[in-house]
Amino acid sequence: MDLSQLDLSRLQFATTTIYHFLFVPITIGLSWLVAGLHTWWHRSGNPELRRLTRFFGTILVINIAIGVVTGLVQEFEFGMNWSEYSRFVGDVFGAPLAMEGLAAFFLESTFLGLWWFGWDVLPRRLHLLTIWAVAVGATLSAAFIMAANSWMQHPVGYELDAETGRPVLTSISALFANPVFVWGYTHVVLASLVTGSLVMISVSAWQIRRGKTPEVFLRSMKLSLGVLLPVSILILLVGSQLGVIETKYQPMKVAAMEAQWDTCQPCSFSAAQTGGWTTSDEDPNKIIEIPHLLSILATLQWDGKVVGLNELQAQYEQTYGPGDYIPNLFIQYWSMRVMAYLGAVLPVLALWGCFLWWRGRLLKATSFLWVGTFAFLAPFAMNTAGWLLTENGRQPWVVQGLLLTEDANSPSVSVTEVAVTLGTFVVLYLVLGIVWGILMLRFAKRPLEPHPDRSDFDDGPGSSTPTPALASEVY
Repeated sequence: MDLSQLDLSRLQFATTTIYHFLFVPITIGLSWLVAGLHTWWHRSGNPELRRLTRFFGTILVINIAIGVVTGLVQEFEFGMNWSEYSRFVGDVFGAPLAMEGLAAFFLESTFLGLWWFGWDVLPRRLHLLTIWAVAVGATLSAAFIMAANSWMQHPVGYELDAETGRPVLTSISALFANPVFVWGYTHVVLASLVTGSLVMISVSAWQIRRGKTPEVFLRSMKLSLGVLLPVSILILLVGSQLGVIETKYQPMKVAAMEAQWDTCQPCSFSAAQTGGWTTSDEDPNKIIEIPHLLSILATLQWDGKVVGLNELQAQYEQTYGPGDYIPNLFIQYWSMRVMAYLGAVLPVLALWGCFLWWRGRLLKATSFLWVGTFAFLAPFAMNTAGWLLTENGRQPWVVQGLLLTEDANSPSVSVTEVAVTLGTFVVLYLVLGIVWGILMLRFAKRPLEPHPDRSDFDDGPGSSTPTPALASEVY
């Protein structure tokens, strides 16, 4: 394949970003669940909950460590492979990225260290506060990144400099009031809670099947199911509203996810299709068409109108000049369906688990526990598909309506340099992935730590008397 420097730069950034995004939702979602376990232990005094908190806290720390390393690479890529992009958006991106680094990341990393090394050192209430600070910091970090990304999807709060022609930020509040940010960020947070819940369900299911301390891991199973059920339903509703927002501001993205060449009203949704991916083949073979569903997804109206790719292409050529403004339809079409189909299964899994919980049969539900053991694979596929849907659908723009991707890369970087660094990153990331997988499996499969000593339940430094609840549990 004859790949240009631009193609390789895009492939490199896609590789590093997708890889990094495997860890981000786990970090956000699992941090809130670990905080919930810690709070449960703090309020109940049950030592088994303390053991669970430390168990899943170890998995959280491993994931954060690998995630931070992979995320740093992207910072360098902005300047090295995408210098024209960095120059163009620097006056806008500076504010949210500075907030992410100086506020959210330091909040998360500082309190993670205090939480990890603060067991039996910090007063119990202060120690509890540190894990909640970690969760808040991780979630805020995503907010600032999503604010910057949402500006690329729908630029707001800026004006073009008369001399340089570059956008200059005029309203920081507009970044966070951007409808694409509001709904996109909400969707990311909910997806992270889904991811964290499914990771906890998988680990708990495996430990219950293993049979050494099933009653203890039944607690984490119940917590994760209790989070997954409402969140898996809510994310479908938020995703539907996000589709309406994208229809308004990025209609090409929505038409591409159905490979809808001609304008339709009402519009059907195909469960699958073959062909129809290029201008030379606009007559696909659609399999199982569902009438009106695309209209509902795109407009929340029964007979909503979806403008077709051909009409949008003509509009864009008239506005921006000659060019191909249609993204890769195959990626767009199937990314949407992978995300949507798996997302529709999750409430069923959650309801199944909650029904077994209600009937008191979770410990003996062989089929559910087997499915639950592998449930963690679903969010990885969904999150990757969602990222592809969002970023591929914006092409050929890197900043919608302002900067084309082909004008954003570094002109002084050669094909060889990008190819060598891409190959290096692939090898390094494979090694990191193997290390991460080994560590995650090792610590997810290990037994719980032994019961802590009496001093572990002190209210703080200098205290030697356990609380009455804890005394009754231990002695």
